[in-house]
Amino acid sequence: MSETSTTLGRPGAPTRVDRQLAAAAAVQIALLAALWTQVGLGLLGWAAGALYALGLRALLGGAARRAGNTALGPADVVTLARASLVGGVVALVADRLGTGAVPVATLVVLSSVALALDAVDGKVARYTRTVSALGARFDMEVDAFLVLVLSVHVAVLVTPWALVIGGMRYAFVVASWLMPWLSGALPMRCSAKVVAALQGVVLVVAAALVLSRPVATALVVAALVALVWSFGQSVTWLWRARAVRAGRRSTSFVLRTVSGLAR
Repeated sequence: MSETSTTLGRPGAPTRVDRQLAAAAAVQIALLAALWTQVGLGLLGWAAGALYALGLRALLGGAARRAGNTALGPADVVTLARASLVGGVVALVADRLGTGAVPVATLVVLSSVALALDAVDGKVARYTRTVSALGARFDMEVDAFLVLVLSVHVAVLVTPWALVIGGMRYAFVVASWLMPWLSGALPMRCSAKVVAALQGVVLVVAAALVLSRPVATALVVAALVALVWSFGQSVTWLWRARAVRAGRRSTSFVLRTVSGLAR
């Protein structure tokens, strides 16, 4: 989650962020090739991984340009590495939909490392004093997409309730388009961070197939209940904040009206 350089280069000239994204795409292809040679990644997995890499480059590159950034900072590079690992998870999960088989150990390792690195990029950003809105959003989107992909995998293996975990954040975004007050800034809550981190951990454990199906299902449902509670807390806070803002606007209107009449 880092702040990046905002010095613009020559119009049309490749920026450092373009080179960084090209390098990330090369790393993604190398990871897919390694999965092909080591675990027999199929055509569907290759296609999903390549499409993911193209989408990542387009979305992150566009966001960086809109922010006026020409380079990714050190924490963003860590997040970009996490995103490449997520691309490997995407390829494996997509391949399973086509072949019905997945290398469990490889999936668990890639997912676990991606989750563990989530604790690194934030620390790097704070240590280097390069925290930025773009970096924080990038970090959040990588987390959300990893949870979404894992939820699809676990929904097939264990319980369809896992899909609700993966789709919850995206449903909230869609709801905020319809009700703009949901897009307001939220205060930092330790409980929200814990619950969010719990989702990825629970999904990885369920995907590892180390628990019986009933136990894994109960674990996923418990994580979902915690997530619903956390989202409920956020919605309640935003609703109350909306009511406070509405009250202030009403008071201001009344005061202006009274002042105008007094004149």
